[in-house]
Amino acid sequence: MLQGTYVALVTPFKDGSIDWTALEGLIQYHIDNGTTGIVLLGTTAETAGLASDEKDALLRFAINKIGGRLPVMIGTGTNNLHQTLAATAKAKELGADYVLVITPYYIKPTQNGMIEYFGTIAKKVDIPIVLYNVPGRTGINMTAATTVQLAREHMNIIGIKEASANLVQATQIIRDAPAGFALMSGEDALNLPLMALGARGTVSVTANVAPKLVSDLIATCLTGDYAAAAKQHLALAKLNDLMFIETNPIPAKEALHMMGMLNLEFRSPMCKLQDANREILKKGLKEYSFI
Repeated sequence: MLQGTYVALVTPFKDGSIDWTALEGLIQYHIDNGTTGIVLLGTTAETAGLASDEKDALLRFAINKIGGRLPVMIGTGTNNLHQTLAATAKAKELGADYVLVITPYYIKPTQNGMIEYFGTIAKKVDIPIVLYNVPGRTGINMTAATTVQLAREHMNIIGIKEASANLVQATQIIRDAPAGFALMSGEDALNLPLMALGARGTVSVTANVAPKLVSDLIATCLTGDYAAAAKQHLALAKLNDLMFIETNPIPAKEALHMMGMLNLEFRSPMCKLQDANREILKKGLKEYSFI
């Protein structure tokens, strides 16, 4: 069953190219600190800024370095059905455990359109599929009814990264989806309430910086000890806020740079933090003893 802490891994760059040494270091950081699984080519990876050959090289390198020690989820969704099918088939070929398929951005499809779209992918590529609902990025929300229908109609649609920040919608999905369907939190600030409702884990941005703290929180939630989990969640609250002080993944990469884990480099139009926010982030990281 899909559960635990999956980190939405950043992509480190150096002199305009992927920094392979830093990427290997980040992978090892998560292996050493309790992260359950690694998401490659998600939103946090600046995937939209990567060329096709870079994506392929990154996947082959990262999967080789992970070496089966952690499950791998690969972001394969685009707003083009044929490209998504090709990327999903490639993920299966490379040995991914799951694919993460976002709702088609910019197009703003209807709910019926999304049922057809995801249904086609599920029928054509036999790999466990995690839906990705993030209306703040895509301009469209996938309703609970649509999610539940897809989960019931396709055995290989096994979960959703729910990043709508809508607790009512998440409640409806958890209540109505078939047994074994996993709702994964897509909002670090809501990890605890979503877990209390019955979520099975998180796809986390904050875990880039604090893998042990996030994985410990989710592990505690999975034991049902919500009194202890509440203390862990409150301790993480400020760091969760800091990770979104500007657009993700800018703060996460700035933090990892301050921690000495990567060069500070982005793909345009992503750019460095504003100076005032950098000082706020630095102060926060010092409070957490990360720097």
